[in-house]
Formats: sequence, structure tokens, C-alpha cells
Amino acid sequence: MSFALNMPRLSLAGPGAVADAVAHLKQQPVKKALIVTDKTLMELGVLNGLLAELDKAGVSSYLFDGVTPNPTANLVRKGVEIYQREGCDCFIAVGGGSPVDAAKAIRIMASNDGDICDYNGIGKVQNHGAYFIAINTTAGTAAEMTSNSVITDEDNKVKMVIIDPKQIPDIAVNDPELMVGLPASVTAATGMDALTHAIEAYVTVGAYTLTDHSALESIRIISQWLPVAVEQGENLLAREKMACAQFLAGMAFNSAGLGLVHAMAHQPGATHDLPHGVCNAILLPHICAFNAAEYPEKFRAVAEAMGGDTSRLNDVQAAELAVSLIQKLSVQVGIPSGFAELGVGEDAIECWIEKALNDPCYGGNPRAASAENVRELYLQAF
Repeated sequence: MSFALNMPRLSLAGPGAVADAVAHLKQQPVKKALIVTDKTLMELGVLNGLLAELDKAGVSSYLFDGVTPNPTANLVRKGVEIYQREGCDCFIAVGGGSPVDAAKAIRIMASNDGDICDYNGIGKVQNHGAYFIAINTTAGTAAEMTSNSVITDEDNKVKMVIIDPKQIPDIAVNDPELMVGLPASVTAATGMDALTHAIEAYVTVGAYTLTDHSALESIRIISQWLPVAVEQGENLLAREKMACAQFLAGMAFNSAGLGLVHAMAHQPGATHDLPHGVCNAILLPHICAFNAAEYPEKFRAVAEAMGGDTSRLNDVQAAELAVSLIQKLSVQVGIPSGFAELGVGEDAIECWIEKALNDPCYGGNPRAASAENVRELYLQAF
């Protein structure tokens, strides 16, 4: 079976990328964009430059700023209704993973039949949607360039993972000027999310030469620049480095896949509305140790990418170093120590286990896990 490297048609990066994206949009036969974002970004003025560029280009728009963290199926249904009512014919998402995932899901339902809950899983989308620009404001989920969207089914309290290359935006935009001043907690959480993407993509069963290098380079950049971005939010170079790192991680996992960290992290996010990046960061070292027990050689390269000296270590010791460096970085950037610190009780674990094992991301994990394994890993993460 051949390897597929899925990417946006065009990826724009660096200061001024938003203006360039609008210039490309103007060349398309579109008249009205649905802008999908959240109220906080509007209040902070993050969209001011985009709105000015759209006005200059003569492209009208309707602002849907109702996206919340962990977007829900009902929010998607509302977005579809607005898109159709307002006569929109293209999409612009502005934000981190939540607005971009919401826009992906709205776009699916604007051009496909049924309900958004019908699309949970892999390869279920039939039709490409309208022209779509995704402008990233965090570093990050890499949602602006991936085939995944994560939508909470609030009725069943589960995070649906919709995976299909037809969800990939036409243009991915990473303008670090939009990321300057992002709160330290958000910077840390999204940065650790990107690190999780890179590590899981490197050790997953779907890993391939074309993705290994981008995964390892992402790990290297994040290890060096995430603490700087957290401590110096106005540092444009740190923001640009992290934007590139999360994009590289997206290149890797978008084609290689993910694993048990994401499968398990989706569950507390769904039941307790916790930040996805924080859930990933809490679980990451525990599941890396679990996977390294059978595949320690993969984690030697992870340790080296994080700046560890493995020259005098065997594979098992190098893997232990990798786990230690992950934990050290997590502490350095202020990630909570465990789910208990977030006010979650251990009684929640039982409702997470089966859903984690049925999550589409689990299939990429290099080591099979039993229900008891998953239970023990959750307990370790408390």
C-alpha cells in the first residue's frame, strides 16, 4: 500500500500572510465569506487586519463568532443554518483548533447530506466543500492544514474525530503577528499539543520517511522555542518558530496518524470540557513510557531531538531520558501536574476507557492496549 502525503493547495507563512491569502481569495469566483471565529479574538482585534483586507478586495462577509472551546454538534448545525441563510459561498476560519474544526464541520454539512454525527470516523465525507481559508492564531493544533476535525457530540458526551482529506483547507495561513501576545497558558497548552502530534506521528504504525524528518524537526524546534514563547509572548521570532514547528507536526501526523495519547485525551476533554492541549500534555509522558516498554529504539531519536545526550545510553535508557525531558518541558511551561489538579475525580475514568479504545486515533498506536492498560494510564495521569 502506498503512502499518501496530504497537504493544503497552498500554505502561506510569515508576517503579511493574511493579506496574501485575501489576494488569492479575490481570484476565486466567490462573493461572500462566512468567517468562523470566537468572540475573544474579535474583542482582541485579531480580525481587524483580515476585515480590512476583505473590504479592500471587495469581498463581503458574515461574522459567526459563536465558536466555543471544544465545539459541539449543535454549534455546527447553527453554523450551517447561518451559512445557508446568509448566502455565503466560501469559508474563512480564524483561530486555533476550535474555530478551524468548527469551520471544517460546517463546510462538510453545507455540501453533504445527513447530520454531522454521521461523519464520525475515517473517510466518510463524499463531497468537497466551498473554498476555504484557515488562518491559524495558535501554535498549535495544525488544524489549518490537516484532514481532521474534532467535534463534541454533547448528547453522548464523546468527542467525534472526523478524518477525511476532503476537510483540508485550500489555503493554510500562519502569520506570527497574529500570535504575538497569546496568553502564556494557551501558548503552553497548544505548544504541548504540537509536541504530542510530532511524537505520536514519529512512533505511530503509520510513520514513514516522508514524515519522520518533519516530526523530529518539530520536536527539536518546540523543545528550544516553546519556553521562550511562553515567557516572552511578544517575541515575534519565537512565535514564528512555533508556528513553523506546529505546521511540521501537522505535516507528520496528517499523513502518519496519531495514537493512544490523543485517543485518551479526547475523553476528559469531552466530559469535563478541558483544554485539549492540556489533556495531551498530562497523558503524554505516561503513554510514551508505555509505548517505549516495547519500542524503546524509537524514543532514542525523540530524546536526541529534545536535546538529550544519548551517546552513552542503551535504547531503554534513552527512552527513559525522552520521557524525563517531556516531563521537564511540561513543568517548565506550567502544565498542570494531572487531572486531579483540574478538579476531575478518578470516578470519571470508567466512562472514558471504552471510548478511548474506540477512538479513531487509537489504531495508530504502536503498542496494543487493554482496558486495564488504559485504566492504569489514566490513574497515572491523576
